Amino acid sequence: MEQRVSANLEKLLRVFGDTRVQLATTALAASAITAGVMWGTRRTRRSKRARDLKRNTLESIDFEGDSGFLGIDNEPQNTIVTKHTPVELTPNEESLIREQLARHYAFLGADGMAKLRDSFVVVVGAGGVGSWAAMMLLRSGVQRIRIIDFDQVTLSSLNRHVAATRATVGISKVDALKMSFLDIAPHAQIDARVALFSADTASDLLSGNPDYVLDCIDNMDTKVDLLTFCNKNNLRVISAMGAGMKSDPSRVQIADISDTFEDPMSRVVRRRLKLLGIQSGVEVVYSTEKPGKVQLVSLAESQTEEPGDFSVLPDFRVRIVPVLGTMPAMFGIAMGTRVLTELAGFPTEPMAIKSRHALYARVQRELGNREKDRTAEFGGPQLRMSTDDTGYMLDEIWRGKSAVSGVTDKLALTRWRRDLPMTTSNCVCMTKSEADKHDKISGSPEDHYSPDIVEFVERRLNEEKHISKMR
Repeated sequence: MEQRVSANLEKLLRVFGDTRVQLATTALAASAITAGVMWGTRRTRRSKRARDLKRNTLESIDFEGDSGFLGIDNEPQNTIVTKHTPVELTPNEESLIREQLARHYAFLGADGMAKLRDSFVVVVGAGGVGSWAAMMLLRSGVQRIRIIDFDQVTLSSLNRHVAATRATVGISKVDALKMSFLDIAPHAQIDARVALFSADTASDLLSGNPDYVLDCIDNMDTKVDLLTFCNKNNLRVISAMGAGMKSDPSRVQIADISDTFEDPMSRVVRRRLKLLGIQSGVEVVYSTEKPGKVQLVSLAESQTEEPGDFSVLPDFRVRIVPVLGTMPAMFGIAMGTRVLTELAGFPTEPMAIKSRHALYARVQRELGNREKDRTAEFGGPQLRMSTDDTGYMLDEIWRGKSAVSGVTDKLALTRWRRDLPMTTSNCVCMTKSEADKHDKISGSPEDHYSPDIVEFVERRLNEEKHISKMR
């Protein structure tokens, strides 16, 4: 064995001792080093070209000018719309529009429709969510709309974008929407902006005194910039959280950002806004569906080393989010419905939904404990409310909020007037601490609460008496 090893070593020494072999080995090593340097240089240049292309794309977008909406002469045509942009209709056209909106006039009334038609809204993000929200606002009677998006219609847009067709693939999303809008309401004033929203462009893109801003952006940094700007400038805003990777329509909710749960995007936005001093006052559409059923589409092997080279724009998401096309539409329609009822002055109060069934059982149990302590002076213990009755009172009558403070956490039910029986028509919602104090008061509620609170509670209890006849 040792002899064979020694013999092989001698052969190797003779081979590498040959000057020609040494030269050949040196040449191979030099070639390998050169190839490595060239490959690294090419990869660096490719990354730089990608970054330069994205930067040039951003710089080429005319944030101040027209969108590029093409008319019959293929010349850019766009109207800068504000709250005061006139909407001109002939008597015949007005008659057509009144018939077109007849069902909404029946629902919202003439005064509500006048407010709606006189409004001006801005929709930032014209993708699956924003396109549906804008479309339903237009169909509902809003006549002044600004839509903002930098992106184009692609084939993959056809599963969720309201105006996407094969004929519109390759043109901007806002122009596709504008063409569709003018087919439905030719009199509408549509301001289509091919632009990327940012903190630097916010004052221009959100100018014109809008009555409502709809945030349908899916980039986190940009979303926080928009919400911060609206908060500082007292612009009414509603924001869409993540509709991607969701599939349960029954979990779509409307709530203040402070009342959201289970949704990762809502959690991140809430925390980032809190760092900026904004803890509440931002209404959002989100889903309580627990994430995890599907995952982001994995990058190809060639994309993993420099993933930023493959994003649409700098700092934008690289991996593809799986989207069930119906969910962005539901988010958009929920946003549109909330906005149009607010603009028309039609009262709605979205509930913050948080594990309701367990909550109903707990509140009913605590209500039973409160009733055990009732003395004969106040009719003794009385509890004629089932778990369903408890849920009915919490959600339908009190909208999941304390009648005293409007708080949505740690709620309890108790008698409104101690000398009357405990029934659904004498049941008020408060926080636990408020209910504990309320149970100890002497005299009538009028002696302890402001006239506004008393009037509010009595109005809701009268509403309950009316609804209970139909239960």
